[in-house]
Amino acid sequence: MRDGILVINAGSSSIKFSLYVSEAGDGITLSSKGQVEGIHVAPHFEAKDPSGRKIEDKVWDHGDRLSHEVLLEFLIRWVEEHLDGATLRAAGHRVVHGGTRYAKPMLVADGLLDELEALVPLAPLHQPHNLAPIRALQAVHPGLAQVACFDTAFHRTSPRVAEIFGLPRQLTAEGVRRYGFHGLSYEYVSGRLREVAPAVGAGRVVIAHLGSGASMCAVKDGKSVASTMGFTALDGLMMGTRTGNLDPGVVLYLMQQKGMSGKQIEDLLYKQSGLLGVSGISNDMRVLLDSDDPHAAEAVELFVYRIARELGSLAAALGGLDALVFTAGIGERSAVIRERVCALAEWLGVKLDPQANQRNDLAIGAADARVPVFVVPTDEELMIARHTREVLDRQL
Repeated sequence: MRDGILVINAGSSSIKFSLYVSEAGDGITLSSKGQVEGIHVAPHFEAKDPSGRKIEDKVWDHGDRLSHEVLLEFLIRWVEEHLDGATLRAAGHRVVHGGTRYAKPMLVADGLLDELEALVPLAPLHQPHNLAPIRALQAVHPGLAQVACFDTAFHRTSPRVAEIFGLPRQLTAEGVRRYGFHGLSYEYVSGRLREVAPAVGAGRVVIAHLGSGASMCAVKDGKSVASTMGFTALDGLMMGTRTGNLDPGVVLYLMQQKGMSGKQIEDLLYKQSGLLGVSGISNDMRVLLDSDDPHAAEAVELFVYRIARELGSLAAALGGLDALVFTAGIGERSAVIRERVCALAEWLGVKLDPQANQRNDLAIGAADARVPVFVVPTDEELMIARHTREVLDRQL
């Protein structure tokens, strides 16, 4: 029997999807992927096959009248027509926050969504959009099994000392603590590293997930020990439009001296800062690297500097460093950023092979380096599909 597994990652104005097909005792194969963009304005559906060839392109007239539910119903019909003889068995969802309770993917059942709704204040910009398609699919396809896969789950192996802040205990008990994010990416990359370099993957590894959203994670024997992201996905590294690590006194200053509201500060920290704010030009690393503007150069320098600072911190949390891994958009594609980060990390035993780095090889470290360096492309959607199949298999 061939099963179809639909992976959904929804935002406020888009629905991204990947469709996988699996057979009993066999692996999971990508069948198609795509997205619906411009929801509530001018919805545009596009789908591609695994090679990147466009297989569907649709724009709706009067699209402003179409809701997420209507477009999800269209997506389900399209998926069922393109399963090539398979049966749609389940949908897997990326859910940013699982709190302290959920350390593994969960089958969506009565009560789970209410518990996850209660976590919205901890991830107000992400959680509502992650949960909305689950409820919508329950309405348009009530018989379809759904699985929630949490970005925080991978980090629940971190020791308590790595999770708590220096705050009164009551606040910690209420959930004000470090959670860590990008967990699905770290789980996939860590597992992939153990496949291609088992001895290294079982050691002390720092994975740098560098994209528009950026973070780093200390992994020991495949388990998270510490992460740069904390209570929210705002902490740690400077990102495309997010500040990263920031003295809380700055927030007090903005409130007390600048008279900014909570919403204004939220927009500043999440949407107007980072590479965009420092450069005044763009949040796109490619644009900044091509620019002659000194502000662009300073933004890149700060991005690299913060990565090098956090690398030292995470190596300390691990008690040493056995490997450094780059992943995500910038980490996988920018040889320049990798070169600059590794130049600042030579004291840790990191050293690049320039040619391997330029080729984006899997192993890009110099042969005589004490600490090997890898580039491992991430695949969060495949990780979600695997989890979804495993959860359903356990129900049998």
